[in-house]
Amino acid sequence: MKRGIPVAKRELRGMVTAWLVLLILAACFNTSTVWAQARPTLLVMGDSLSAAYGIEQTQGWVTLLAERLDEQAKVVNASISGETTIGGAQRLPALVGQYDPDIVLLELGGNDGLRGLPPGRMRANLAEMIETSQQAGAKVILLGIDIPPNYGQAYRDAFTTVFHDLAVSYELTLVPFLLENIALKRQLMQSDGIHPTAAAQPAILDNVWPALEPYLKQQGIETALNQE
Repeated sequence: MKRGIPVAKRELRGMVTAWLVLLILAACFNTSTVWAQARPTLLVMGDSLSAAYGIEQTQGWVTLLAERLDEQAKVVNASISGETTIGGAQRLPALVGQYDPDIVLLELGGNDGLRGLPPGRMRANLAEMIETSQQAGAKVILLGIDIPPNYGQAYRDAFTTVFHDLAVSYELTLVPFLLENIALKRQLMQSDGIHPTAAAQPAILDNVWPALEPYLKQQGIETALNQE
């Protein structure tokens, strides 16, 4: 019996050690799983300005945003070139259901304006998307755009007023003009005069960032470390 006691103790110590290893591994697994689940999701609903039209996808401002966040958040780019607010309103419910975004960046309306569609219809479609996002618990940031002067000042005023009115009505953060300090610089615009070049993409991100950063901080993202 006396010789059996040390063996039993060794077996007990071995069992305890094995359990401790299992507990440590489980804790590490659970921590990484929680971290992955806790990462906020950003959904970008836009048109060609956010879909990197005419340039490499990796050069677009949405990709640059994902790189700046450095995997602290999941960035889903649901932008489609040529998209209107009508198409966006039709697609958004399924996207919200699929990705459950924490933040929705809404960049639509430019193609409505270029097609001369009624601003009232655009407003209704954007309002529908805002309400869909908010009802799902997402914060919405509205990215405004302008249209060329040849559409007439009255139509331009009615068009841009939509973004400001929606921002007030739904208490949203508004980027008044996504292409501020870009659209009038020929070296930053493609030959069509509508789409920005690859060189302009960091400036677009810089236009969006001040509106987005407070929401990122609310999600616990350390933003200052990720800016160049």
